Amino acid sequence: MSSIMHMSLSLSCLLLQLLLPRAGASEDGIIGGRRARPHSHPYMASLQIDGRHVCGGFLIRKDFILTAAHCWSKNTDITVVLGAHNIRRKEALIQKIPAKQYYKHPLNSKDKYFFDVMLIKLRRNASLNRNVKVVQLPKHKEMVPDQTQCVISGWGMTRPEGQFESVLQEVSIRIQNGTQCRRMWKTYFSPMQMLCTHFNGKEGICQGDSGGPLVCQKKAYGIAAFTGVPCNTVYPNVFMKVSFFLPWIKETMQG
Repeated sequence: MSSIMHMSLSLSCLLLQLLLPRAGASEDGIIGGRRARPHSHPYMASLQIDGRHVCGGFLIRKDFILTAAHCWSKNTDITVVLGAHNIRRKEALIQKIPAKQYYKHPLNSKDKYFFDVMLIKLRRNASLNRNVKVVQLPKHKEMVPDQTQCVISGWGMTRPEGQFESVLQEVSIRIQNGTQCRRMWKTYFSPMQMLCTHFNGKEGICQGDSGGPLVCQKKAYGIAAFTGVPCNTVYPNVFMKVSFFLPWIKETMQG
C-alpha cells in the first residue's frame, strides 16, 4: 500500500476532527470554489460548538437537520445556525437553535465509515422564510447518473491546514462512477451506501465541510463524509448516499 493511500485511509481522513477555526479568514472558497450568492442555499446549516463552526448540515424538516455522524461526540452541545451567509456577522434573519437530541445511525458505532449519518432534532422548529428553507430529498434508492453536475457548499477550509471560512462557499463538481471510486478507495467505499465525486486536487471539500449536502437537480443526494489526507490529495470526495438511508431517516423523524 502506498504512503498516500495509507494516509488517505486512516481515520484522520474524516473531514471534521473538531478542528477549531483560527483568527481571521480568507475569502477564497471551498477548495477551488467561490463565494455563494447570499442565501442561495437556504437549507444550509452551520453546526457550532461554543460559537465556533465545526461542521455543515442541512434542513430537511422544520425540526430536523441531516448531517454526518462524526460531527458530534458525547458531552458536546451543538447549536444549529440557520439563515446565515457570513457566520461571523450578526445578520438580520439568522436563527440559532440548540440541538435537542442527536440520532446517529444505529450501526455507526460498529462502522464509522459506512454509516456516517446523523439526524439532529432541534429544540424548536425553524421559522421558514426566504433565507431558511427545507431542501428536497431523493426517493428511496433513487439514483443520480454519473457525470451529473452537482454543487457542494460549506464554510470549511480552502486549503489543508487552513482556516474556516466566514462566508458560505460553493463549487460545482461531477458525480463519479461508483466502480471507479471503489477501485481507488478499495474497501473504504461502498457503492450501495456512498456516492463519490470527481476530484483533481483543485475543487472539492475540506475540513469543516463535513455533513454538508451534495445537491444535484435541486435534491440533496449526498452528505459530505471524507476525502484524502491532506484534502487536496487526488482521491474522490465521498458522500453518504441519502437515498439509501431514507427509510431510517423517515422512521427516526416519526419516532
